[in-house]
Amino acid sequence: MNIVEKLKSSVLVADGAMGTLLYSYGKDTCYEEFNLSHPDEIINIHQAYIQAGAQVIQTNTYGANYFKLSQYGLEEQVKAVNTEAVRIAKKAATKETIILGSFGGYRGIRKADITLSEIKRSFREQLFHILNEGVDGILLETFYDVEELLAIVEIAKKESDLPVIAQFSLLEPGVLQNGMELREGLYRLEEMGADVIGLNCRLGPHHMIQSLEEIPLPKNAFLSAYPNASLLDYEDGRFVFTNNATYFKDCAVQLVKQGVRLIGGCCGTTPEHIRAITEGIEGHLPITNKVVKPSKEKIELAITQVPTEPPLHEIVKGRTSIIVELDTPKHLQTERFIEGAKALKAANIDAITMADNSLASPRISNVAMGTILKEQYNIRPLVHITCRDRNLIGLQSHLMGLDALGIDQVLAVTGDPSKIGDFPGATSVYDVSSIDLIQMIKQFNEGLSYSGKSLRKKASFSVAAAFNPNVRNIDRAVGRLERKIKSGADYFITQPLFSEEKIIEVYEATKHLQTPIYIGIMPLTSYKNANFLHHEVPGITLTDAILSAMERAADDPLQATTESLAISKSLIDTAMEYFNGIYLITPFIRYDLTIECSNYIHTKENVVHVTNRI
Repeated sequence: MNIVEKLKSSVLVADGAMGTLLYSYGKDTCYEEFNLSHPDEIINIHQAYIQAGAQVIQTNTYGANYFKLSQYGLEEQVKAVNTEAVRIAKKAATKETIILGSFGGYRGIRKADITLSEIKRSFREQLFHILNEGVDGILLETFYDVEELLAIVEIAKKESDLPVIAQFSLLEPGVLQNGMELREGLYRLEEMGADVIGLNCRLGPHHMIQSLEEIPLPKNAFLSAYPNASLLDYEDGRFVFTNNATYFKDCAVQLVKQGVRLIGGCCGTTPEHIRAITEGIEGHLPITNKVVKPSKEKIELAITQVPTEPPLHEIVKGRTSIIVELDTPKHLQTERFIEGAKALKAANIDAITMADNSLASPRISNVAMGTILKEQYNIRPLVHITCRDRNLIGLQSHLMGLDALGIDQVLAVTGDPSKIGDFPGATSVYDVSSIDLIQMIKQFNEGLSYSGKSLRKKASFSVAAAFNPNVRNIDRAVGRLERKIKSGADYFITQPLFSEEKIIEVYEATKHLQTPIYIGIMPLTSYKNANFLHHEVPGITLTDAILSAMERAADDPLQATTESLAISKSLIDTAMEYFNGIYLITPFIRYDLTIECSNYIHTKENVVHVTNRI
């Protein structure tokens, strides 16, 4: 049965949520697996929607792809789950019921977790099995990422002659996640050949109607809308939606007035909602003309204040640049930290970089100390931001606060897991990866929040990223580095390197790149310190020669300092042959060691300049 032909003269009612009705089985349950273990439950839900008035139902295959099934150890069940889903839908359907094969979006918050090529491969596999069983159309739903949905529509149109229904999900009314206006996104779907275009999930009816008020009637497609029941609430340890089925009766009429011809429900909706939609649209025909509400005037972005000094990634391109890591205190006494920062400033470094609770141990906020250094001592702060401690809301708020404080130099890192720190029972958030965080920060530089909403001003963050070359396969590490460059990283800071050969290896592996790299140099404080770093700290490897040298000075602190500085200076010599950037890591607030190294770098740099002039 051709849904497109039906939509030419009718408004059709689709079904509502599947997962909402199965939620009682547990929130971590794979509902698509129920096609195999609880087929009668799925049949009953399909039939309940049909009895409520749904003329269009979707197969229980929203997450039945390799990538999502693998999260439950079911990746080998892709064929079985999708095949049974179509057969179950057919058993439940009447002769008049239109069956759509359902395909959910892949990319959520953590875009970096899956590549577009992996998405395409997984979609093709799922599509093959659903088409093999025979459905009346293809429903692509809950896609936040524009690139992803356009790619999926292209495949669906090439692989099948069936009608394609393609639906975006919005984080903000009227705007897609990348800041594109909904109107433009829907136009692109229509250009790609989608037969029905629209919205589902995330928004309730009010905001979905509001978003569609600015959308003209498509020329070669029809509009669809599958709103959530309401905004989500949390009661007694469970996620719940407002019980507002009768409200959907009036909302369905409003959706028809906006040109929608296919109306269903998403999260939180039940057969009662679908019955209300059916009653609401009774007697209503599709509209053929529409007065489109003018788009909101684009908010002019405020002029970004030009930084008083160039960003670090520009400085390091033109000359030798030194940044020094100085950990903020684990206690409330800040005098020694401030003393060290002032001494380092006097040693002519370009910035003091402060970790974000390194090794998952709480320290004074690097933003607080960075602000003090900047405002009171005119020292440039470079603050680290981890993905561990803040969810997506907190990260965005944090970035907005940094911009308000005028702190524009940041390092985006994943962050050490909580279980290795002082509070192993604390949770690690990791809503996003470091690559996602880089993209988010660069989107701030375009004046857009993560959801695509205007920030009314462009930020001016210079974004550093971490690079760990202390691995067996450096080519793989460089591959990740290249992904970070693609995401917007302006420069890199390496883990501390303890081998001249490794520094040269890094140069050879990265010389094809234009992105600057600061080479990490960390003075040692003792043999015990060297032994600990080598054996227990991930990403740090010392040579046998260095371990032996520090062991010989194990009982003599002065000799240990002498050996440590000799090692650091030798590494600096090599690093300065190949790189402009030096990243000095201060151990245990021993800023005397990093000052000595900084002075050595400046002396060496002056000698080079004099030699060049001669």
